[in-house]
Amino acid sequence: MWWFRLKLFLKKNLILIIVVFLSFISFVLPAIYLSNLEPSTRKYIIGINMASMPWMVIQTLIFVGLLYLLHYGGGFSRFRKTRIKSENVNVRFSDIIGLEQAKKEAWEVVQLIKDRKKVKSIGGKIIKGVLLIGPPGCGKTMLAKAIATEADVPFLSVAGSEFVEIFVGVGAARVRKLFSQARYMAHAYGACIVFIDELEVIGRKRILYDAFGGGAETNSTQNQLLVEMDGLSDDDANVVVFGATNALEEILDEALLRPGRFDRKIFVGKPNLYEREKLFEYYLNKIKYDKTIDISRLARKTVYKTPAEIENIVKEAALIAARNDRAVVTYLDITQAIERIELGFAHRIVMTQREREITAYHEVGHLVVLYLTHPTRDVFKVSILNRGGVLGVVHSMPKDEFYLQDKESLLASIRVSVSGYMAEMIKFSSSSDGVVSDLAEATKIAHAMVWKLGMGSGGYLCSFSSIPEKEISDELVNRLNYEMCKIIENEKEKAEKVLRDNWNIVEEFVKLLLEKDELEYDEIVEVFRRNGIYKTPLVSNNGV
Repeated sequence: MWWFRLKLFLKKNLILIIVVFLSFISFVLPAIYLSNLEPSTRKYIIGINMASMPWMVIQTLIFVGLLYLLHYGGGFSRFRKTRIKSENVNVRFSDIIGLEQAKKEAWEVVQLIKDRKKVKSIGGKIIKGVLLIGPPGCGKTMLAKAIATEADVPFLSVAGSEFVEIFVGVGAARVRKLFSQARYMAHAYGACIVFIDELEVIGRKRILYDAFGGGAETNSTQNQLLVEMDGLSDDDANVVVFGATNALEEILDEALLRPGRFDRKIFVGKPNLYEREKLFEYYLNKIKYDKTIDISRLARKTVYKTPAEIENIVKEAALIAARNDRAVVTYLDITQAIERIELGFAHRIVMTQREREITAYHEVGHLVVLYLTHPTRDVFKVSILNRGGVLGVVHSMPKDEFYLQDKESLLASIRVSVSGYMAEMIKFSSSSDGVVSDLAEATKIAHAMVWKLGMGSGGYLCSFSSIPEKEISDELVNRLNYEMCKIIENEKEKAEKVLRDNWNIVEEFVKLLLEKDELEYDEIVEVFRRNGIYKTPLVSNNGV
């Protein structure tokens, strides 16, 4: 009985006992020890301790300060960016070119922020998080800024990488500090928007079984973000969190995507033809350019380009015009800018005449078969100048925005890939090692058609790539590989027929290419027209 009473006493008075014990060993024992020393020795020891006391106090303050910074939201938890008032953001929906569907969805968010009281009065709940998904350079950050401006609320912008530090716990402290500031501003201004760019840095699926502890910091940061977003109840401040990511939605943790957190998703995709025209108009109006440039034609040449890429093209064109001492940017400057960005800078290397001829026939083989037979791609330019280690290139582009490839398009891509090889064989009865990348591309497409897409001649409607190869019989593997090689062989024969039927055109292109090194789209079209082959040119829908 007495043992449990003693344990209870110690448990209730533990702090007092520790204080008494520390006081005894800190003051009583030293006093007893000093009292037994000679007066001169006692004065010396006391003097040394008094002199060193300020340094000990300073060291203690530094240690305590570092603990505070690391664990209690001090200096390490600060962000480089501070709050931005809506009037300083000054980006409105009218300033965003394109993104019409995304702007419609974003406008609903603006109305929800403005009409929060109305939503609450009918029992609804304000959204807590909006996830902006899409390729880089398409305007996710600008869209979030426009929402803040239109809703007339403060805007806090941070990047996911700002939460990651070497010290465990700093990321969580920064999340707490960020949401503390957001709540304060939301109470002051009625609402606040928190924008987290690169959300995948702290939002990817949590590592629950990590033997080495490498994911502990990311896990703790994400857990704190989950807690803070849960804490945004209807009675709390009106804080809406925007997260932007270029990654696939599947890599984000499910807890972030559940209702109550990022419960709305807005896809910010690449611009269509009309939107690219508007983008070119907007960025060209910022520089001096030739007013005769067909902007709609430029828009057709830049299928799948993002707004950031279009801006970069215009800037690069301005640099090219300045280097060539032109007062305005011309159409040629813009096409050269596209080539330089996509293909790299052109280098003239010393090749033998035979090497130049082999390269010219190889590239013209691609050019002729692509122009005459490919249903979804068109020729942009052909060159036998060295770019990025490649001796020559046929720069092609999609004719329109395509989101699917049918069997005919895949077969045409194989046919174009092997046409350079066939042009060499027809002219020289042999080929060079320049065909290696072409054959690799043709093999990759044919393999996907047979093994994944059920497009082989054997009639197998099955994705064999999803089955472990050891579970497929050797006989079936050999049959599938035979079908794959047969597809390439068939397209090789078709490419050979196209080239032989139009060999006079091939020879004319080779002659021009050896003279000029490069041929533009208009020059390519003109050669075909001289030989009686007419095709809809790359212009706007309104005419030539």
